[in-house]
Amino acid sequence: MSKLSTKSIYFLGISFLFGMVALGYFLTKSVSLYKQYDRSVIVKGLSQKEFKADVVLWPIKFVTLDSDLVKLNRKVDEYTNLILSFLEKNGINKNEITIQAPSITDKLANDYSNKNFQYRYVANRVINIYSKDVDKIRENISKLTSLIDKGIVFKFDDYDTRVEYIFTKLNEVKPGMIEESTKKAREVAIKFAKDSNSKLGKIKRARQGQFSISNRDKNTPYIKKVRVVSTIEYYLSD
Repeated sequence: MSKLSTKSIYFLGISFLFGMVALGYFLTKSVSLYKQYDRSVIVKGLSQKEFKADVVLWPIKFVTLDSDLVKLNRKVDEYTNLILSFLEKNGINKNEITIQAPSITDKLANDYSNKNFQYRYVANRVINIYSKDVDKIRENISKLTSLIDKGIVFKFDDYDTRVEYIFTKLNEVKPGMIEESTKKAREVAIKFAKDSNSKLGKIKRARQGQFSISNRDKNTPYIKKVRVVSTIEYYLSD
C-alpha cells in the first residue's frame, strides 16, 4: 500500500510539473500574441478642396436725411425705386429681392445726441438680394456705385451690409472627400509599417473629423475651402 501511494504521489507530482510548464508556455505565448496584436499606429489623412459658392446674400443699405418727415419718406421711396430699377435692368428677378421696412431715427428724441444738428430725421433701408447666380451678383455689386450720381448714399461698412457667399453642396462632396482622406491616411500607415519592418493590419478604430468651410482668402470670399481630417488607428504585426 505504501509503495502504491508513493508511486501515485510521484506520478501526480510529475503531471503537475508538466502541467505548470505547459501552462507557463501557453501564458507566455498568449501574452506575446496579445502584445503583438495590440501594436498599432495612429495616422491622419487630409482632404482639402476648393469650391465656388453657389448662393450669395447681398444687402444694399442706403441712408437719407431730412427735417421734414413727409419729405424723408418720399426720398426713401424714390431711392428704393431707383435701386429696384437698377436691379431689374441688370437681370435680377423680383423673387430674389426682399425690401425691409425703413428704420427712422429722430435725433431730437435722443437725450444723448448733439442738438445742433442740421437734419432731425435719419432713415435707413436695407434691400436684400438672395441669388444662386453668384457671377451675376458679383458683377452688379461693382456697378451699384453708378447710383451715387442720383444722390443715394450707400452704407458699405456696416455689420449688416456685408456680402455673404455660401456653399450649400457639402453633402454632395462629403463621400468623395471622406474616401480621399481615408486613402491618404492608409498611405501614411503603409509607409510607417514599411519603415518599421512591420505589416499593416486591419483598422482598430477610426474617427472622422468635422468638415470646415472657410474663405480661400479675404480677396476671394466667393471661393470656399472645404477641409476634413480622418484619424485612423491600424493594427501592426511582424
